[in-house]
Amino acid sequence: QVQLVESGGGLVQPGGSLRLSCVASGSIFSIVAMGWYRQAPENQRELVAISSGGSAKYADSVKGRFTISRDNAKNAVYLQMNSLKPEDTAVYYCYAVVRTTTRATMDYWGKGTLVTVSS
Repeated sequence: QVQLVESGGGLVQPGGSLRLSCVASGSIFSIVAMGWYRQAPENQRELVAISSGGSAKYADSVKGRFTISRDNAKNAVYLQMNSLKPEDTAVYYCYAVVRTTTRATMDYWGKGTLVTVSS
């Protein structure tokens, strides 16, 4: 089994910054991809940013404001969020594609961390 634990959410004013962290642990052989999704009330879960093979992909709505980074030694992924807007308010979920110690490739999700952007 693999667990993803997020941290770093909270309340921030518009224009402010937050940094989300996610650490993966468990039966990990290698991590194929790690990233972040978010889900606002009454909306579908959407991709925010994902990192795989040294490259990153971002949602158009966060390009230029959010930056994803990885620490492969720690099995961690981070999301630096700057110039936050009220529409960024959502539960942010860590996501990982993991090749386990049994060599199976599986998707895993964290439990989510709430980001609220409000004055």
